[in-house]
Amino acid sequence: MRRWYLLLALPFLGLLYPPLYTTDSPELFGFPFFYWYQFAWVPVASILTWIVYRKTKPPERGPAEERREGRFVRREGGEAT
Repeated sequence: MRRWYLLLALPFLGLLYPPLYTTDSPELFGFPFFYWYQFAWVPVASILTWIVYRKTKPPERGPAEERREGRFVRREGGEAT
């Protein structure tokens, strides 16, 4: 499960050493590689963060599990059951 956290290192490693991507070509829509390469990491990092979150979050518990543990569950009428 902890291996999922390694995905969070990819954007860091991809942008760690700027001399690797400090070039003008290839261009994308008139933007030099230096700019669009960095900008491309923004959605990639967001997607990777979402994936790690989904894979590592604890499972959600419903009202049945909470009742078994002795916790009260509030209903819409405000009464505790």
